[in-house]
Amino acid sequence: MYTLYGKKGSGSATTQTALEIIGAPYRMVETASWEPNDAFSELLKINPLGQIPTLVLPGGSVLSESAAILIHLGLMHPDSGLLSGDPPARAQAVRGMVFIAANCYAAISVIDFPERWCADADNDDAAKDRIRAGTRARLHKHWEMFADIFPARPYLCGEQLGALDIHAAVVSKWSGARKHLEEHRPGFHSALMRIEAHPKVAAVFAQHWPKS
Repeated sequence: MYTLYGKKGSGSATTQTALEIIGAPYRMVETASWEPNDAFSELLKINPLGQIPTLVLPGGSVLSESAAILIHLGLMHPDSGLLSGDPPARAQAVRGMVFIAANCYAAISVIDFPERWCADADNDDAAKDRIRAGTRARLHKHWEMFADIFPARPYLCGEQLGALDIHAAVVSKWSGARKHLEEHRPGFHSALMRIEAHPKVAAVFAQHWPKS
């Protein structure tokens, strides 16, 4: 059985959706660095960064980083469709997931915690606001680039929902990316909404982002 450390409304939605798609049994442990509980000290023992998602594999080894987890699950469960069986298509999916991790997820971390990236900014709200504004603008530009590189057909890697779709649908929820894409890349925004409507995705997203 897999053990997933995560939190509602967080990036752990990517891993949870993938686990649902492959049909693997898993145990969910709710914790996060911004709302530490007893389980957080347990998480720190296996992942000193305290990141979520962190996934403990059935054999006991530990995986972190959403893209790495998705790639691993796709390789271990080739019939799931998380990764294409076609090498060029699979390579593009890996490219896309690493693009999101390096250029989008990383920027969101700066927006959420600007004081970590600028000396003496803890008590300087003006500096933090400038960092957030510049980083958010760059993040939105990165999403525009991503939308141009990975057009939906109808999904981002072809005819079937895959790991890249899940990753893009989750990470684009933050820092105003969806609103920006709706205005500047409406076709890609429509693709994200189509991904969210997929039954496997919708069931998990309803847990993480319940609609009032």
